[in-house]
Amino acid sequence: MQAKGIQLLESLTQAHSVPGHEDEVREIFINELRAHGEMGSDKTGSVYCVKGSSGPRVMVAGHMDEIGFRVQNILANGYLKMVPVGGWWGHTLLAQRVEVKTREGVKIIGTIASRPPHFLSESERNSVIGVPNMFVDIGARSRKEVEDWGINLGDPICPWSPWTPMHQPDWYMTKAFDNRVGMAGAIQVGQGEVPQNCQLIVAGSVQEEMGLRGAKTLANVTKPDVAIVLEGPPGDDTPGMPLGECQGALGGGVQIRLHDPSAIMNPRLAQFAIEVARREGIPHQVTVRASGGTDAGAFHLANEGVPSVVLGTPARYIHSHNSIICAADYHAMVALSQAMVNQLDEEIVSSFTRYL
Repeated sequence: MQAKGIQLLESLTQAHSVPGHEDEVREIFINELRAHGEMGSDKTGSVYCVKGSSGPRVMVAGHMDEIGFRVQNILANGYLKMVPVGGWWGHTLLAQRVEVKTREGVKIIGTIASRPPHFLSESERNSVIGVPNMFVDIGARSRKEVEDWGINLGDPICPWSPWTPMHQPDWYMTKAFDNRVGMAGAIQVGQGEVPQNCQLIVAGSVQEEMGLRGAKTLANVTKPDVAIVLEGPPGDDTPGMPLGECQGALGGGVQIRLHDPSAIMNPRLAQFAIEVARREGIPHQVTVRASGGTDAGAFHLANEGVPSVVLGTPARYIHSHNSIICAADYHAMVALSQAMVNQLDEEIVSSFTRYL
């Protein structure tokens, strides 16, 4: 089961799926779960699979998109200008490889570049170069050549970063662990036994990186009673971070998030997650974040309100071409998600919102 999870995670990270163009991840989701439940989608492209016929509706969801770019302009000499979809930091971009995906599905590789440092003033060399001053070099010599290759304005551009096992056993490096760990985890939970205590909804949302957009429509369609959001949150165990305040260490287990600016997690549900992890002996770490956000920000406000909690696999250097995870943390996230699903019955779920 663990080996299958890593194989699934590898295939998902190598998919080309930036916000609004999540087709490749959606195809994997559908192929993996088609035989396991009733499939559905909303009109923004989010997808879900329902298992079980009675009890509270328990959602386990990840977001399908990763940060990337779209072709903003094609210059006369064959270079591409780009607009970001999702949050990028200029320091991580120059000299990194990307793939442009045409409307016919052809992927054309290039590199992100800017004016060479030899031609920059000292102040320019010491500043962060913004995306408007960058371009993509795909080796084309003219606008006509770019167009002949099938590239059009608006085509999605995805980071290129091969799946790389590290020397540390069961550590891996590649792009898009935010949030392919969540998608792989949701799929694995969906491939488990049909729960007898609840209706399970495993789902993948679109456009999380652009403001939690898909989660809003997904919640309206699926109407969950509780939401377990699976994520790839930033690891904070690197130099420059206060080690005594670490809440997202690689190898520390699944991260249970209580708070971030997008959502105050339902306290009773969050405590339930902690208690299940303790009872089941699942390694875990609890976190309160002062920045960032997840689909819980949309789920917890949907309909009449949905108790939500975030479970994460900490990943170093998210929102870059090369992030790193420890597989044991991923397996702990899947184990805790499955254990919670197996115990969330009508009485427990109703207790999360019993205020009178």
